[in-house]
Amino acid sequence: MSTPASTLPSPADVLSEARRRRTFAVISHPDAGKSTLTEALTLHARVIGSAGAVHGKAGRRGTVSDWMDMERDRGISITSAALQFSYRDAVVNLLDTPGHADFSEDTYRVLTAVDAAVMLIDAAKGLETQTMKLFAVCKHRGIPIITVVNKWDRPGMDALALMDEITERTGLTPTPLTWPVGIAGDFRGVLDRRDGTYRHFTRTAGGATIAPEEVFPAEAAAAREGDAWTQAVEESELLEETGAQHDQELFLSGVTTPVLFASAVSNFGVGQLLDVLVDLAPAPTPVPDAEGEPHPLDAPFSAFVFKVQAGMDAGHRDRLAYMRVCSGVFERGMVVTNASTGRPFATKYAQQVFGRDRETIETAWPGDVVGLVNAAALGVGDTLYVDRPVRYPPVTTFSPEHFAVARVADTSKYKQFRKGVETLAGEGVVQVLISERRGDGAPVFAVVGPMQFEVASHRMEHEFGARISLDSLPYSLAMRTDEASVPAILASSGTEVMKRADGELLALFTTKWVMGMVREKPGVTLEPLVAAQLG
Repeated sequence: MSTPASTLPSPADVLSEARRRRTFAVISHPDAGKSTLTEALTLHARVIGSAGAVHGKAGRRGTVSDWMDMERDRGISITSAALQFSYRDAVVNLLDTPGHADFSEDTYRVLTAVDAAVMLIDAAKGLETQTMKLFAVCKHRGIPIITVVNKWDRPGMDALALMDEITERTGLTPTPLTWPVGIAGDFRGVLDRRDGTYRHFTRTAGGATIAPEEVFPAEAAAAREGDAWTQAVEESELLEETGAQHDQELFLSGVTTPVLFASAVSNFGVGQLLDVLVDLAPAPTPVPDAEGEPHPLDAPFSAFVFKVQAGMDAGHRDRLAYMRVCSGVFERGMVVTNASTGRPFATKYAQQVFGRDRETIETAWPGDVVGLVNAAALGVGDTLYVDRPVRYPPVTTFSPEHFAVARVADTSKYKQFRKGVETLAGEGVVQVLISERRGDGAPVFAVVGPMQFEVASHRMEHEFGARISLDSLPYSLAMRTDEASVPAILASSGTEVMKRADGELLALFTTKWVMGMVREKPGVTLEPLVAAQLG
């Protein structure tokens, strides 16, 4: 994964390394098993020796990707985690994302940095609300989707009914690569529709190690599994008659979705998913710049920052900026230009990230995700480049729906309070608004979902030593506006105008009716925050 500093990579080297990369996100509704699948994938790639469970069952440690103590306590993912590892001849950049709707803004940002997505569906629940929203975001961004039906070792829906639901509700045509042998709750293995063989799984203690897998020809499978095998074969033949066969071009163009059946907690079917990702998921392609022109992979180095995270290492109090390499080769120590400010940024502290763990990385290629440490000068959406100027599109923010005034509980901690607020705003944990009515000392936290308030409060107290109080405000809508519109907006009751940390003016409204009344006033500018329209 690295190149000696004395070797100057050629454009051919860049293209060759880019072809090895597979950069994808794991996305789904809460509790579908994303973090467990992430752990199982790294187990099968031989990166870790034993898998953990999100809820820390006996004999199993917490997952690598869930590093925040609130995540471990609640058994959910709150932050996005980046993991990089090698598998076969590929370099895998796996981004685990929050499933909870309150953190959908973080998920959206991560989806700007991937080339494919693994959508996890709970076998018992099918397509849930957040799953549908994420399908819509992927479709909007043109991201190919591989679908995994998880938890087949538990009672659930009929497999054919699940395929029908995917078709009817997403518009994607499912093309199963594997088909379950045994109904949901009686998961014996899978019929591999690509070669007709039977892959039988053997359960391991707590699912902490790779599940042994035996491959049998069809005749042996029929003798071993009887009616369960016969039913799987008949259903597979029915799928074939309806044209549910994998076509790589249709998959990459977002018409079809390959489907696999698995149990992440038992490590059933996970190795097959890794192979499918390497074989079928797309390698990086030229990323369009802000003008919509694809930027060549073999152009000089460029990247964009899609996430900023502080507090991952309590001992260092550093700030980590995740960048997706879009072109050229990144070499640690190179001085890059931040297109947003025109200022140079030294990359001495560049790291490969594996959940909370890190190691220094010397070289990275298109598709790789690199963590830049002590990146106080970098924000979400910033473009970095050398030699050839380029700017990638900004990362869109969601429209907040919940607002609360933040105040420090102990005024002697005001310095820590300001530092914490600045950090959370820079990461995008909350949007920070300042109102003339309250002043700088009482910033307003604006969030998509109320659980973000809990995360902000928890981190302010435990990372920055500044316990806060949050007083809710009555607003439920925010629109972008301008200075000329402010007097007319404030003339109506149920409104307020605040300035966001990035300088944008936002008009806040208590109800849609109030917003509608203001919108009708002549000369008033109100623009929606685009990402809120997705899903």
